[in-house]
Amino acid sequence: MAKLTKRSDDYSQWYNELVITADLAENSAVRGCMVIKPYGYAIWEKMQQELDRMFKETGHVNAYFPLFIPKSFFSKEASHVDGFAKECAVVTHYRLKNDPDGNGVIVDPDAKLEEELIVRPTSETIIWSTYKNWIQSYRDLPIKCNQWANVVRWEMRTRLFLRTTEFLWQEGHTAHETKQEAIDETETMVQVYANFAEQFMAMPVLQGVKTANERFAGALETYTIEALMQDGKALQSGTSHFLGQNFAKAFDVKFATKEGTEEYVWASSWGVSTRLMGALVMAHSDDFGLVLPPKLAPIQVAIVPIYKSEEELNKISVVVNEIVAKLKKRGISVKYDNSDNRKPGWKFAQYELQGVPLRLAVGPRDIANNTVEVARRDTLTKEVVSIDGVDAYVADLLETIQENIYKKALDFRTENTTEVNSYEEFKEVLNNKGGFVMAHWNGSAEIEQKIKDETKATIRCILLNGDKTPGKCMVTGEPSAQRVVFARAY
Repeated sequence: MAKLTKRSDDYSQWYNELVITADLAENSAVRGCMVIKPYGYAIWEKMQQELDRMFKETGHVNAYFPLFIPKSFFSKEASHVDGFAKECAVVTHYRLKNDPDGNGVIVDPDAKLEEELIVRPTSETIIWSTYKNWIQSYRDLPIKCNQWANVVRWEMRTRLFLRTTEFLWQEGHTAHETKQEAIDETETMVQVYANFAEQFMAMPVLQGVKTANERFAGALETYTIEALMQDGKALQSGTSHFLGQNFAKAFDVKFATKEGTEEYVWASSWGVSTRLMGALVMAHSDDFGLVLPPKLAPIQVAIVPIYKSEEELNKISVVVNEIVAKLKKRGISVKYDNSDNRKPGWKFAQYELQGVPLRLAVGPRDIANNTVEVARRDTLTKEVVSIDGVDAYVADLLETIQENIYKKALDFRTENTTEVNSYEEFKEVLNNKGGFVMAHWNGSAEIEQKIKDETKATIRCILLNGDKTPGKCMVTGEPSAQRVVFARAY
């Protein structure tokens, strides 16, 4: 099994190799699009299941809306079309035909659509055209829909999971009676995302709002969770948008109030995507392969028998099958790998590469001693424990591993968060250390752009619960309300 490039040598190359060799995804025959392989999709499914449960606990229901959006819909909300115009794939014809010259198939020029269709880059427009039919009165509100879907954003430079032309995501779209309800919804959902990232992905995140320059196209406010990857770059990991009445006005969605007047509906939208898979890989993994938090690992425990004869395997299997039954009873996903096509050493390396949190090895000597060898993926340490009560031991250890992975990521973020007071210090930290840089900024879009142009760092967010101590802008010396979070980012 080929060794991975070390993170310290080439982080980008390490990431690309790991995603492919760990069987998460691969490039497809379609430029810029990926194939998510079964092991990678199993992780995404676990993410989906937990997020879906959290959405439903906060009163949301799932629905599905069309993949195709009439081009005219994008003209209705000006900033929205500006934000997505350069990324849209457009359907212009609806039929192919055989080339009369015998060169395969060609687009039938007589099958031109009366109105071109946009392949969904996001669904605000198609959903709000639908909500117009659903909403007449305050009694029809709130509507709290989510959909699991694919979207297409035409990308020139792609990277598996992090930036692909087609990707999977969920997008919530809600309609409310009052402004405050819509704001509350927006804030609730960014908190849901933060809870998911920290409790399941074991990935600490900062919560904040985006600057006007970084807002979602068509939003009045964008809330975000920002995570720090091991190379010191930030990754936007989920966003929630307060849309005000912009889309209601664009699609004329009004409701009769309790007082008998007519008002436009208030809106929010929010989403996370398969980019979270990239975050999971980059936040925790090492030079040996994936490191998966147990709560999202498709296989939490792999058991490998070590034997020389069929008779030894049969004896081991009797014991292991009892262990497997006990682990499954505790809701732990376990794989007993008694296949004879690979040696134990190869299996150990493969499960290490794929980030299986715990590996158990059982041989004849273990059976004789009533013990089992337990190897932890997070610390790469081993210990020998008694087979009696091994299920309870494993259950506790999986919780410990989940906590340890989170703590390691949190410690890394703490070590790589730096406060600076001057622009020179800011540039020095970015170039020599990276990470999150906390600095004062005067609130001007021009200065924000200047910093981005000169350093490639962007304002990741204005912290919701950060230090509110005022100061002076590091660039201009003008008053600043509070420090904001800068970083170079994916």
